[in-house]
Amino acid sequence: MDLEIKNINLRNIHESDLPILCEIYGSTRTEELEKGTNWNEEQKKYFIEQQFFAQHEYYQKNYIGAKFYIIEKENVVIGRLYIDYFFEKKGIRIIDITLLPNWRQKNIGNTILTEIIKKAIIKNMAVTIHVESFNPAMNLYKRLGFRKISETNGVYHLMEWSPK
Repeated sequence: MDLEIKNINLRNIHESDLPILCEIYGSTRTEELEKGTNWNEEQKKYFIEQQFFAQHEYYQKNYIGAKFYIIEKENVVIGRLYIDYFFEKKGIRIIDITLLPNWRQKNIGNTILTEIIKKAIIKNMAVTIHVESFNPAMNLYKRLGFRKISETNGVYHLMEWSPK
């Protein structure tokens, strides 16, 4: 199952993409590090790299068969989409979707998620994603019909879109 999205290219990640993938990951932690630490830039960079590589290794080992994509627009890397089209053989799991800051709020995430939902409708499958409660994208998920089905540590919401 592949996604075809007008004006967006999804390509498999490669080892050579690790630096940009780390940058994409780091863009999700910038505000937290600015407000929550007094670290210098070198300390922040080290932290981001350690966290990214730990996450990357975890995803690679625990989501066997998942697709790990770079999102491109006009041959420019704008984000990442990690997705398991047959998560636990019963649904689609969006492991991660992140756009670089300059590409947020441009309807790109909405377009990608809508295409995933269209695939789910065809396959009569649910779509799930873990979202931090304070993530601004939470509003987008709710608008698209995702609902919270569980919560971990009061922070991580498991959201589900269902065709039923």
